[in-house]
Amino acid sequence: MGLTFLLTGVAGFIPGVTAMYDQLELYGTDSKAELLDLFRVSILHNIVHLLFAVGLLAAARASSAKAYLLGGGVVYLGVVAYGFLVDEESEANFLPLNDADNLLHLGLGLGMILLGLIGLAADRRRRSTL
Repeated sequence: MGLTFLLTGVAGFIPGVTAMYDQLELYGTDSKAELLDLFRVSILHNIVHLLFAVGLLAAARASSAKAYLLGGGVVYLGVVAYGFLVDEESEANFLPLNDADNLLHLGLGLGMILLGLIGLAADRRRRSTL
């Protein structure tokens, strides 16, 4: 997951991979740039993805990887709730988020939580066999 976020964050700064790159803004709805011509991004949005690349460090230990997956998944579900509640053109949409972002973030949040729970279940199985 950390590698995915790292690549996504970097890709958001690459013209061609990010459509309308010349309209990439620091934050908010003035940023019309779209990663893969689908997901609206801003410099702040790309930086958030890069920050989530901390999962690469978290992967060093099983306990930190599970915490990263579960915590990150909850954060992404919060982003989804925010994305669905705020109007796309509202000034409150500071990341900026569109419908494609919201659906992707929903999948990421649920996927991260599921992976974290699978890790916890594996721990329980391992402890019960000792």
